Amino acid sequence: MTLVKVFVAGVLLAADVAAGAAPPLVGPASGSLVIVGGSMHHPQIIERFIALAGGRSAPIVVVPTALGGDLGDTLDRFGQLFRAAGVEDVTVVHTRDRQRADTEEFTAPLGRARGVWFGGGRQWRLVDAYAGTRAEQAFHDVLARGGVIGGTSAGATIQGSYLVRGAPEGNAIMMSSGHEKGFGFLRGVAIDQHVIARGRQKDMIPVIRAHPDLLGIGIDEDTALVVHGDEAEVIGSSRVLIYDAARWGREAGGDGAPAWISLRPGDRFDLGTRRRVVP
Repeated sequence: MTLVKVFVAGVLLAADVAAGAAPPLVGPASGSLVIVGGSMHHPQIIERFIALAGGRSAPIVVVPTALGGDLGDTLDRFGQLFRAAGVEDVTVVHTRDRQRADTEEFTAPLGRARGVWFGGGRQWRLVDAYAGTRAEQAFHDVLARGGVIGGTSAGATIQGSYLVRGAPEGNAIMMSSGHEKGFGFLRGVAIDQHVIARGRQKDMIPVIRAHPDLLGIGIDEDTALVVHGDEAEVIGSSRVLIYDAARWGREAGGDGAPAWISLRPGDRFDLGTRRRVVP
């Protein structure tokens, strides 16, 4: 999709909202999401994110906080992915101090951003640093003014409302008390990553059994789910798996066994109605 087509799609979505169309049930009312399952190589993914931000001159903020350890004083290196793609205005912000995350000084770059990108690592670090602070509100504000939020691996999972693999003790734990709330850019959703590459296809099933109202989304590596309102499109090189407890018996031939819907690149899915979008 060209930059012009992406811009037009965003304008049309904003016009629908302004005209009184029903607000999305799951996705953001304005702005877009690019949710990547890890190990991103396909050029379409980064190009789509840049286009949705408004092009290479749009200000983009990178948040590497999901990584562990002391990230040092040379934070600018985490913006190299976008600079190499030709983005002219890239700022990297990072802290593990919640008081600092709650300041105007820290959030100033977010106030002008048209795109925010969350890097990989462990999603609980993003929660511990930013949940409930001025910074988290600033992330949501980027969407409210029509920008784009993106992220890979941990930066994908944090975008759901229910946080899977959030335990500081280890990423094999799917449900962890105290670390079960993401940033909620998608409402009523849990997002997993690396699902096929790491054999995680069944890991979401106990989460959906415990929380049957949730929609589970599993995204494989080098693959992204691009969301406008409630409509999601798969891009990249692999698949996205959808877990919906209401469909399990029917999808598995009526025997009640859990099943998932498998989406390929180019497929579209309505997150509100939980159905494929037929061309």
